[in-house]
Amino acid sequence: MALKLFLFALLLCLPTSLSSSASKGKEQKLKFNPYRYTFIDKASSFASSSSSSFSSNGRDFSYDYIVIGGGTAGCPLAATLSRNFSVLVLERGGVPFTNANVSFLRNFHIGLADTSPSSASQAFVSTDGVYNARARVLGGGSCINAGFYSRADAEFVKRAGWDPKLVNESYPWVEREIVHQPKLTLWQKALRDSLLEVGVRPFNGYTYDHVYGTKVGGTIFDRFGRRHTAAELLAYANPQKLRVLIYATVQKIVFDTSGTRPRVTGVIFKDEKGNQHQALLSNRKGSEVILSSGAIGSPQMLMLSGIGPKRELQRLKIPVVLENEHVGKGMADNPMNTILVPSKQPIEQSLIQTVGITKMGVYVEASTGFGQSPESIHTHYGVMSNKNELYSTIPPKQRRPQAYVARNKYQLREAFNGSFILEKLAYPISRGHLSLVNTNVDDNPSVTFNYFSHPVDLQRCVEAIRLVSKVVTSNRFLNYTQCDKQNVHKMLSLSVKANINLRPKQLNDTKSMAQFCKDTVVTIWHYHGGCLVGKVVRPNRKVIGVNRLRVIDGSTFSESPGTNPQATVMMMGRYMGVKILRERLGNKAGV
Repeated sequence: MALKLFLFALLLCLPTSLSSSASKGKEQKLKFNPYRYTFIDKASSFASSSSSSFSSNGRDFSYDYIVIGGGTAGCPLAATLSRNFSVLVLERGGVPFTNANVSFLRNFHIGLADTSPSSASQAFVSTDGVYNARARVLGGGSCINAGFYSRADAEFVKRAGWDPKLVNESYPWVEREIVHQPKLTLWQKALRDSLLEVGVRPFNGYTYDHVYGTKVGGTIFDRFGRRHTAAELLAYANPQKLRVLIYATVQKIVFDTSGTRPRVTGVIFKDEKGNQHQALLSNRKGSEVILSSGAIGSPQMLMLSGIGPKRELQRLKIPVVLENEHVGKGMADNPMNTILVPSKQPIEQSLIQTVGITKMGVYVEASTGFGQSPESIHTHYGVMSNKNELYSTIPPKQRRPQAYVARNKYQLREAFNGSFILEKLAYPISRGHLSLVNTNVDDNPSVTFNYFSHPVDLQRCVEAIRLVSKVVTSNRFLNYTQCDKQNVHKMLSLSVKANINLRPKQLNDTKSMAQFCKDTVVTIWHYHGGCLVGKVVRPNRKVIGVNRLRVIDGSTFSESPGTNPQATVMMMGRYMGVKILRERLGNKAGV
């Protein structure tokens, strides 16, 4: 433990680039920088201002690009654009580099269960009664996810209308910096062998590619269990042209509506002290504000800025800049269900490493060592949280009110020793919507995913549960867990009683797999939509009906790419950055 902490501190102190004096061989004194990069600073450094007025100095006057959200897409996008143009990134959260809940695999569940205002994850509950989270940190979802890295399939790229050559150049750009080959735990090996035993073939080995069968994918956790996030892709940036402000919460995009079409002129944001600032967009041709706030934040920001359903905007007295009924529509989440599998073997912590990609449109994965007894699964995030470790280590006087929600009537129990076998629907047909609750950007909007509202989704879930049931009762799995072959319905009942969501339960109907799907649905945070191509944005991600505004993130997807979307979202940031530079500069882009 001491060695890991020492290595972590050492890594934080390493400079990201050599100064000119260092490049000449001169010694430089290492100075600890909690932000790692010199171009990162708190939002209050932007300019001196008061809450009632805006002000700027020469440095803060205007930018060629303003990126709202330094997340999974925003970081690679900003790094790429900064090679040729001035870029300002406004990120509402802090940095991941000194956050132990983000940086270490062993703390994965703690980071998600932390509901404090300074947490890297912001909890929300969809109207479906399913606990969920959105990122609030530089690096976005790559800081709070399970770390699995797998590319989209070729058909997804084709449907997106992307250039395959540039796509295949953009993925390695990401992979060289932050992706690693996992060291398989015994449980992940058991899952691999069990999937092959029940017919999820062939075995495709270690690969980033999306291919039918069973495979081992990449991970953004290194061999020491340290997470590498999209924030580290900022190492590619030109530090002279990039500025990243953390704790910078954008409140709205500013438009000039005097012409025939609304034209973006800048954004208004508040800093960590509550003071407001205005960041201006350069008047040069091609300058843009780019929304990269994710499937929750981007449609929310468009509506707060006056672009969205007219009735929705008028209800909250938001001046209508452009009516578009499609903003916030087409929301989808890939429903996930889990089976709790006990083991007599000691369990090593592991997140997603092995995946079964089936032709029925279902993915099978596993998470181990983050489990708990059914009686203790009452915190936010259900199967991925561990109240025992989190709740008991916080002194009572320091516990925030949120920590007591849905928890205080339960007693702490020993951790569940076993695994969660996960099945996720690949292409859900069910669709929902997002709407504003109020005009406070810090508050979550109302989100509905309508899980299993389409009968085809429900039938596919039933087929998936049958497949997982075969996996957990296979000879390979039983040999590893050293447990007797259990009645599948008893395992399903155990999962239902775990109370992993707020949906009403049918405890007396555990023999119905369809009911099991409805009762135990959870998220794996692969939600998407809200700013769909052809509805809200054009294929080049420019917002329809206004000038100088794009949306580049998962809100533009009508389906989640691959088994896990982070690889493609990061690739898209790089891809779109290159496309924008080439559109603007041609061969002079140099990327």
